[in-house]
Amino acid sequence: MQISPELQRRFAEARRVLVLTGAGVSAESGVPTFRGGGNTAVWKGMPFDVISSSEMVKRDLPAVWEWFDYRRNFMDSILPNPAHYEIARWQERFPQLTLATQNIDGLHQKAGSREVIELHGNIWRARCTACRSTYNMSQGARPDACLECGDRLRPDVVLFGEFLPPGTFELACERAAGCELCFVIGTSALVYPAAGLPEIAKTAGAYICEVNPERTSLSDLCDEVLVGKAGEVLPSIGK
Repeated sequence: MQISPELQRRFAEARRVLVLTGAGVSAESGVPTFRGGGNTAVWKGMPFDVISSSEMVKRDLPAVWEWFDYRRNFMDSILPNPAHYEIARWQERFPQLTLATQNIDGLHQKAGSREVIELHGNIWRARCTACRSTYNMSQGARPDACLECGDRLRPDVVLFGEFLPPGTFELACERAAGCELCFVIGTSALVYPAAGLPEIAKTAGAYICEVNPERTSLSDLCDEVLVGKAGEVLPSIGK
């Protein structure tokens, strides 16, 4: 993997860095996307965008929980990979490192990353449908109902038909507009509004570096494209 002198210089001098990660980073740990193509049934005859939808929460919340419980059980033994750990180490390298992820698996936090901006939520949390109180399910079973108001709990993730969590994207946009160096890692850059963050950074004058196994629709916008697995590419950038 050939790292340009320009990227190495900017990496050495940067103070404000934004990292956007997508499913490709977690795929290197063995996390499946669970997305079916076309009309592929992914759970008891239902496509991914049906069982993982806001409409399904209203219609059959127990079925939604059954699907997400299955996904959590599958991911319980999956560990972070070198890309997750390298990004976590960057926290000590840069005065301000902002990590925004489209992933809901919590692997960045497992690797040691702090204050992660979770654009699409976290599969290890439950959220009250009424008062929005949240409950960490990584350290025990979820309550039968909200302990604050008694209403129903749902997965604390962004489902099809829903907006991003209040304030989450706004914070990511603010950091994108103020960064000097932006890494886009393991994402096809097709899912908006998250895919707009590199565009914001570019407009503000940041140097954009894409790391992905193949070129994407974002590649032409980037100043540098590193084709390869994130776990292999990222550790070599700062050397």
